[in-house]
Amino acid sequence: MHTTTNNVNATGVDQAVGMSLVVFSLMLFMYYSIWVIVLPFVDSDHILHKYFLPREYSVILPGIAAVILLLCIGAITAVVIWKNQKPKKVD
Repeated sequence: MHTTTNNVNATGVDQAVGMSLVVFSLMLFMYYSIWVIVLPFVDSDHILHKYFLPREYSVILPGIAAVILLLCIGAITAVVIWKNQKPKKVD
């Protein structure tokens, strides 16, 4: 008798999406690290500066991302709490 197991392997599309997310995250990390750590030590008239946003955005953009992340976490928490409330019994 043949038994089946629930081994679900990732399809090619899943692997491609996962790999693209990893590559995107690594590129974003490298860009931000160079922008914040290396660029302050490079002369302001160097050609490298034209590939990066002004320094003010190095604080503003992560701040906006953090606020959006906290809002999403709060919204998901509110929805879960709201759906798990049981109606009160009236005697």
